[in-house]
Amino acid sequence: MAKGSKEALVFTRNIGIMAHIDAGKTTTSERILFYTGLTHKIGEVHDGAATMDWMEQEQERGITISSAATTANWKYNDKTYKINLIDTPGHVDFTVEVERSLRILDGAVAAFCAVGGVEPQSETVWRQADKYKVPRIGYVNKMDRSGANFYEVVRQVKEVLGANPCPIQIPIGAEEKFKGVVDLIRMKALYWHDETMGAEYHIEDIPADLVNEANEWREKMLETIAEFDDVLMEKFFDDPSTITEDEIRSAVRKGTLSMQINPMICGSSFKNKGVQPLLDSVCAYLPSPVDTEAIEGTDPRDSEKVVVRHPDPNEPMCALAFKIATDPYVGRLCFFRVYSGELEAGSYVYNSRSGKKERISRLFQMHSNKQNSRDFIGCGDIGAGVGFKDIRTGDTLCDENHPIVLESMDFPDPVIGIAIEPKTQKDLDKLSVGLAKLAEEDPTFTVKTDEETGQTVISGMGELHLEIIIDRLKREFKVEANQGRPQVSYKEAITKAVELREVYKKQTGGRGKFADIIVRVEPADPDFDGELQFIDEVKGGNIPKEYIPAIQKGFQRAMKNGVLAGYALDKLKVTVIDGSYHPVDSDQLSFEICAMQAFKNACEKAGPVLMEPIMKVEVVTPEESMGDVISDLNKRRGQIEGMESNRSGARIVKAKTPMSEMFGYVTSLRTITSGRATSTMSFDHFEEVSPSIARQVLTEIKGRVDLIK
Repeated sequence: MAKGSKEALVFTRNIGIMAHIDAGKTTTSERILFYTGLTHKIGEVHDGAATMDWMEQEQERGITISSAATTANWKYNDKTYKINLIDTPGHVDFTVEVERSLRILDGAVAAFCAVGGVEPQSETVWRQADKYKVPRIGYVNKMDRSGANFYEVVRQVKEVLGANPCPIQIPIGAEEKFKGVVDLIRMKALYWHDETMGAEYHIEDIPADLVNEANEWREKMLETIAEFDDVLMEKFFDDPSTITEDEIRSAVRKGTLSMQINPMICGSSFKNKGVQPLLDSVCAYLPSPVDTEAIEGTDPRDSEKVVVRHPDPNEPMCALAFKIATDPYVGRLCFFRVYSGELEAGSYVYNSRSGKKERISRLFQMHSNKQNSRDFIGCGDIGAGVGFKDIRTGDTLCDENHPIVLESMDFPDPVIGIAIEPKTQKDLDKLSVGLAKLAEEDPTFTVKTDEETGQTVISGMGELHLEIIIDRLKREFKVEANQGRPQVSYKEAITKAVELREVYKKQTGGRGKFADIIVRVEPADPDFDGELQFIDEVKGGNIPKEYIPAIQKGFQRAMKNGVLAGYALDKLKVTVIDGSYHPVDSDQLSFEICAMQAFKNACEKAGPVLMEPIMKVEVVTPEESMGDVISDLNKRRGQIEGMESNRSGARIVKAKTPMSEMFGYVTSLRTITSGRATSTMSFDHFEEVSPSIARQVLTEIKGRVDLIK
């Protein structure tokens, strides 16, 4: 295709593979690379040799940490399709990786384990895909495993996820007898050859014992998709045998793109069965960049003005940076998705957040952690660039003459922190460089210096998250660091309204400082969405209008440090009722300082409380250990919210538990269940801490215990 051709976009697919941990996402990606000819040897996760899991920590632990991007080509219906594939992590500590990948994808493959079915993290990623309106195909993997049941997974997708699964295949056999699939569209059986590593399969008639079942599921499929095509609907009622394969595919595609159905297929990626039909389905049913609606943004010069960009190479350039990575050979790599126009190597782009122009020295198409140099990255494509001096995740890159800000991504606040210090003095500089680079890559990882102790505190989404960060410091930046014990990231809040007058007066040799305000400080309204709910009720110019923003700024700054122990307040309502000023001595700084003092004095009287992060915990345990698991969670101040059984007879315990009680939980769970239980934990919300525990915490961190009633 010629450069800048819009036709090429029809044959591009930007997809991700998303699923619960251990559903086989990376194994499926490895098979896709093998069958599309990108690799000549299949990399296995359990051997630590997967291409997509290129970080050493990923290979050792057998989990995906960072989303890897790769580009492959696949022939379908005599046309070559370009597939940009992103393999996302399944572990809950790395949800931000999934979130930012979904933000820029057009479609996704939701992989499910044929034994585990819909697991906790499958729900999380499914909801994230709903949020970003990403159409998806369901792929039931691990059909060769003992206990595999395709139909049960389809039922769970319908009931647990509230989706509309539409099987377009059914399995031939299951567990060790899984041989192939019945294609319900062509009504043929596909069998894979074990001796060719699944690279070949042959097509036969449907085995006699499966004909009735195949007919029944075909009818269900036709009934589901008939609503998306009037001609098909007519034929379905008059004479279903006249429906053509193309008509079925077209209706399945329409239903998938409108997110009203999810085609379901199955296979066993590890046994090399079912991957080619999965690639065919990606090309047939998932959207190309042209199928997605135009992307909307705002004009940085006027935030009320909506700006639209269509997937067209001739429109002004617009791209979203969705990931920053540090590469040992080329330095800082920025991954981006081009929504309109095209990006050329050596050209200048405008960053609408920083307001600066940057030159992109080189462009790459990615293959996991290797780069293939490119002269340009076209519209609808995903690529990476080098040469940015100031770039962050979520930045919009655009044409300077046609600026646009695309909606940025929101990331959750970290919930756990650890103090770290270099082992030797010469590690000191390397530590700060390494931490700065890692914080740039990962928006859920923050670094700050504790003003009182001078310690460097790193914070993240969970123990595993911080463990990986410290491991990366050691390997990539050659920094040896000592770490303190984990600390919870608390927050503060107030419980009642306080009205007070604050006067700030300072007389020096020259001009003095003067500000006088009467404010009411109280908890924010329940439906208020934001941090500071600020209301100005000053009448008659008692405080000139130009000083009001300074009062607001003072409260905003003060909210970062609460009165109990310096933890931030998430929400606050402040009403400025009245005040006075001095024609000579008053200025904006005086009112800002006055507001900060008013915050401190008001919050001390407003019933301050400590808020702690509460985690959502799910434990899958054998029946016989359930009592021990529940009593252990109760000891950790856990609220048990429900118990269910899964198909393999194990019990699922759901609970909400304070983060502070969950350190080292994985190890103690192994002990009480002899290593047979698994758990997932994710942040849920902040909740008030009881006075007795608040006193304990504040005594330990030398906070204001006297303010806890």
